[in-house]
Amino acid sequence: MPEHPDRTFLSLLRRMRMDLGPLRDSRDFRLLFGSGVVTMFGTFLTLVAVPLQMKELTGSYLAVGLVSAAEFVPMVVCGLWGGAIADALDRRKIILWTEAGLCLTVLALLVNALLPDPQVWVLYVVGALSAGFGSLQRPSMESLMPRVVRHDQLAAAAALSAFRWNLGAIVAPGLSGLIAASYGVSAAYAINVVTFLVSLALLWPVKAPPQAEDSPDASLRSLVDGLRYAVGRSDLMGTYLVDIAAMVFAFSTALYPFLADQFGVPGALGLFYSASAVGSLIASVTSGWTGHVHRHGLGVILAALVWGLAVALAAVMPTVWTLFACLAVAGAADMISGVFRATIWNQTIPDSYRGRLAGIELLSYTSGPMLGNARAGLMAQLGGARFSLGAGGLLCVGAVAALTALLPRFRDYDARTDEHAVRERARREELARTQAA
Repeated sequence: MPEHPDRTFLSLLRRMRMDLGPLRDSRDFRLLFGSGVVTMFGTFLTLVAVPLQMKELTGSYLAVGLVSAAEFVPMVVCGLWGGAIADALDRRKIILWTEAGLCLTVLALLVNALLPDPQVWVLYVVGALSAGFGSLQRPSMESLMPRVVRHDQLAAAAALSAFRWNLGAIVAPGLSGLIAASYGVSAAYAINVVTFLVSLALLWPVKAPPQAEDSPDASLRSLVDGLRYAVGRSDLMGTYLVDIAAMVFAFSTALYPFLADQFGVPGALGLFYSASAVGSLIASVTSGWTGHVHRHGLGVILAALVWGLAVALAAVMPTVWTLFACLAVAGAADMISGVFRATIWNQTIPDSYRGRLAGIELLSYTSGPMLGNARAGLMAQLGGARFSLGAGGLLCVGAVAALTALLPRFRDYDARTDEHAVRERARREELARTQAA
């Protein structure tokens, strides 16, 4: 007897709804998740307040732009070094110390803002310090996640983390801008200090297994060893290379102000910037199905192809809302790609390498969009904003297709049979049995 259509539809909805298992089953994941929510809001306050204060103090476009430039080198250096120390030292302590460091940087911004004559150089120095602390922290935070979540819930944990980020990316910037504009940058910094204190209170009870006795030293040699491990696994390299290709060729937020002008609706600029986050949020809310996927490499490839095609289609859209829809689809595809990439990392990378490879991932995650906007600006200079958008999307599709052909192990990756996934799953199961005994 065929299944009733209503039951089929309800079954589909159950498979799509977000899996809340990690929040329900892991106390430590709940604490990390709560800390991330609080910290994200506070971080957006400062991200909005610093450029606003720089503009008020200098009135210079260049001065505002140089804030990001001052952050780049500390981000790269500390990201790599953060990966090395995450594999060598206690990750929980690294997270706590860097969180305290981030709190102190915002406190310094608050003190500077309260001075009768706030100093411009403080914004540059503190911005660089903040980028350094954040990059030191991220590898430890990412490599700690698989230790507090069951192996079969790693995809759900990645989707929940993406949901937290996307919800914050939609709500926090507007609210942060309102607070900074209405009550001043001092109020924004003060609230951010409080959010870091709350975050520290949530992070303090987190329990993490101690590092193995044979953990590598934090050294240049260990960094090279981590890079060698990544290069030796084409399935891992596929996660980095496909994402970099997608970002370099199709990331185009630098074009949004010009597109808003072409449509004759300057007020639509905010819509364009939020479109990707809206699509990502919808994809994360309906991400339950990702837990039933095992061909994660193919999932990353398909998501990157959809991302490129959606960006290419955006170039020929006739209205603001159809362009918004294409950018939202692109954001949803990027979110799904991120979930599958994180699942491959968390399910296959040995714990002793997770920090260093998280540092490598940080570089790919941050450099791709920067290079993508540079590419978008150059191509727009040659042929206009729509040409840059469309050509970039098509180049993305071509690059991903080429990488698919060049990386068969990545394309054929299957979590059920991959040697690294099988070995890591067996190790986690043995560890769970030992702890239960």
